[in-house]
Amino acid sequence: MFIQTMKFILRVTFLSGLLIAAGLFLPKWIVLLFAGPRTFTVENVPADRVVIVFGAGLLRDGSAGPVLRDRVETAVQLYQLGRADKLLMSGDNRIVEYNEPEAMRQYALGFGVPDTDIILDYAGRRTYDTCYRAHVIFQVDSAILVTQSFHLPRALFLCNWFGVQSTGVEANNHYFRKVSRIYWHTRELFANFQAVWDVLIAKPLPVLGEPAPIPQ
Repeated sequence: MFIQTMKFILRVTFLSGLLIAAGLFLPKWIVLLFAGPRTFTVENVPADRVVIVFGAGLLRDGSAGPVLRDRVETAVQLYQLGRADKLLMSGDNRIVEYNEPEAMRQYALGFGVPDTDIILDYAGRRTYDTCYRAHVIFQVDSAILVTQSFHLPRALFLCNWFGVQSTGVEANNHYFRKVSRIYWHTRELFANFQAVWDVLIAKPLPVLGEPAPIPQ
């Protein structure tokens, strides 16, 4: 009886592990396959009107952290090469002391980007929100997305899902430690699952408001 019980427990454990692995890795494979043909370099990405820059962590003084600076620098390169006319900086600003869009703006201004070509989205609390709001609030129909390689497939999947026909450019101006890259890729497994769950099942509404189309 004991042996039979142990065999049953082992089977259930094994099958549960397979289901969990499939649940984590299948969304990852889906977004990777989707993003592949839509990923370009700074030099060969097709021109578009808008670049969307996704928020990331700030330093203690409120300035852009290394990951965020990497993204802004890539967006500035696209702007300076004439690949886009406007930079939509989208990030978290749910409390006064933490303002990712403004940090991105200040960093871009330092490279000579005119303030009139920078648009700020203060409610891009996560990738889902940024893509949703880009289409609904800022009425963006197509864009170039800028973020690191670990995050870009999910960003491309979500923005295209919400009606922003997007291509992507990886931000790779800086070297990041291997331990950081392993952590980001591991976290992205769960984030991809959450993204697929959100668009198919949960369908949460981000912070919305009046439409604010990006001027020509």
